[in-house]
Amino acid sequence: MPPHSPHPEESARLPEAAALDVSTAPVPESLYCRRCRRALNIRFNNLGIIVEYLHAAEQRGQRSDHRPEPAPITEISDPIIECDFCSAPDAAWIYRCANQITDARRVTAQVIAVGDYQSQHHAAQVRRTDTEHAFTQAWGEGWSACDGCADFIEARDLYGLIGRVVESLPAKLTRGKHLMRTRGQLHERYADVFDTLAPGRGRIAPGHPLGIWTHPAGEAP
Repeated sequence: MPPHSPHPEESARLPEAAALDVSTAPVPESLYCRRCRRALNIRFNNLGIIVEYLHAAEQRGQRSDHRPEPAPITEISDPIIECDFCSAPDAAWIYRCANQITDARRVTAQVIAVGDYQSQHHAAQVRRTDTEHAFTQAWGEGWSACDGCADFIEARDLYGLIGRVVESLPAKLTRGKHLMRTRGQLHERYADVFDTLAPGRGRIAPGHPLGIWTHPAGEAP
């Protein structure tokens, strides 16, 4: 289950998701790093080709001391499964929803009027910003959650979950004007998770990194 916290350079848009019935389907295997045993994110170019694997720490704007060595989670001995929402260690549950895709774009040019530039003492307002596709981030269908975040998911308390996650994020994502942008990104992403959430959830246990799943009423399948 990849980490789902906002990235400082991410340009978010509404996720692309479709309703799906996954209540009895197996959870797709996530990719983990063989070296550190932690989850990896996948980034694609505009042709759908994988261009980068990213550690959770890098997704949150931090640095990793090694290159990712991707492998399916079931091939990792004792994987370190963190909460995909607040990044707490020892996630307890796995939820399933529609896959989400987010496009990020990079700025290639900014256009201003020469007269504005001179009259505003080199502080003219940008008239047009040109961008190009940077990468596409696939968030996947499986979301791991700690007990605390799972409580908000079970209650369908979207704003409570956002508040909990915001408290866990670094200050550079929540300080001043960044807070509104970050909350907006989280709302878009988590609202879609709630809207497409499949029945039941999986209990993460030793030897069961994909979860031991139950029906909505709690019975084992």
